[in-house]
Amino acid sequence: MTLSRREREQFLAEPHIGALSVVEQPDRAPLTVPIWYQYTPGGELWVRTGPDSRKARAIRSAGRFSLMVQRTAPTVRYVCVEGPVTGTAPDSRELSWEMAARYLPEDKVAAFVEYDRARLGEHVVIRMRPEHWVCADLGAF
Repeated sequence: MTLSRREREQFLAEPHIGALSVVEQPDRAPLTVPIWYQYTPGGELWVRTGPDSRKARAIRSAGRFSLMVQRTAPTVRYVCVEGPVTGTAPDSRELSWEMAARYLPEDKVAAFVEYDRARLGEHVVIRMRPEHWVCADLGAF
């Protein structure tokens, strides 16, 4: 049921919507939000968010976060990674385009990037090195 390293990394590299979790307050459950992400097998995972967003502030404070992705067909499969933040940098038009192209049809990318850049405000890119993995494929269940 567990995935090999190659299988888990390839699955994470697919364009799933991630569930990012980060400790925000010590007396509360982690903040968990859906998010687009980018990952290349063997590399770092990165997300884009507003520099003063709730999740960005929590990630800065915690210094690490986790991300879980899943599918339900043709089998139930999930991968969860957790690790330290390796860097935060200003966003760019190129990174905005790369992320949008990962999730949207080709004919929608340019319009989304224009909307993103004009209406959604400044973003930062936060990089994480996957350190701990939890994954499974539940087969035909």
